[in-house]
Amino acid sequence: MDRRSILGAAAIAGLALTTEDVTAQPRATQREVYELRSYRLVNGPMRERLDTYLRDAFIPAARRAGSGPVGVCTVTIGPDAPSLYVLVPHPTIADFVAMPGRLTSDAAYLRAAASFLRATPADPPYASLEIKLMQAFPHLPRMEVPGQSARIFELRTYHSHAETAGATKIDMFDTGGELDIFRRTGLAPVFFAQDLTGVRLPSLTYMLTFPDMPTRERAWRTFGSDPAWKKLIATPGLTDPEITTGIDNRILSPTPYSQI
Repeated sequence: MDRRSILGAAAIAGLALTTEDVTAQPRATQREVYELRSYRLVNGPMRERLDTYLRDAFIPAARRAGSGPVGVCTVTIGPDAPSLYVLVPHPTIADFVAMPGRLTSDAAYLRAAASFLRATPADPPYASLEIKLMQAFPHLPRMEVPGQSARIFELRTYHSHAETAGATKIDMFDTGGELDIFRRTGLAPVFFAQDLTGVRLPSLTYMLTFPDMPTRERAWRTFGSDPAWKKLIATPGLTDPEITTGIDNRILSPTPYSQI
């Protein structure tokens, strides 16, 4: 699915793609759009070639185009290894759609990406590429970029059975107090977003960051025993069986050149 098809599918689904969202809001408070690229790889030279392309060609060009900072992570725990996850924040959906044209008009990008772009079917640059498009929550409209010290990320997607249930789960995080409990118990957000595209919509996706796995485990235990959380999750209409059908979870590690 190309970018315009992704945008069209999201618009048909009625998922927060209003003119006001795209153009009218002040840039400082506008809800970012997140492009999550999942490059599936095969063991061998693919990883080094993709690393070189992302580090030397794509990321510098994306920044020149006004998007970023760009995060690049490997899967430490999850079903997709070997693969690279590339997270690209865009100021608006229009910037996401415009990115391919900006790349093809960027002479420095074309020079740096030449060998990657000339890959043949006999020696492909990756096994497959999937792109998911997300829009930041209203009360967390911009990514919170963590420091560059040793860290891991947790990427979680919550699925719901219907649009009303998905909207309720988003509100539970965004205005219902769950995100505040996250922060208080050590679950530090990078972003929270509504999924605009995907195979199991409706859904939401968020990313957390931790210094290491022991810190992550302690934070989740603290969260699980928090009185405010226990009260919230027991509220009629907000229980897991009523509004969620499943959770996908991955632990990611940033590459040395990741900007996130």
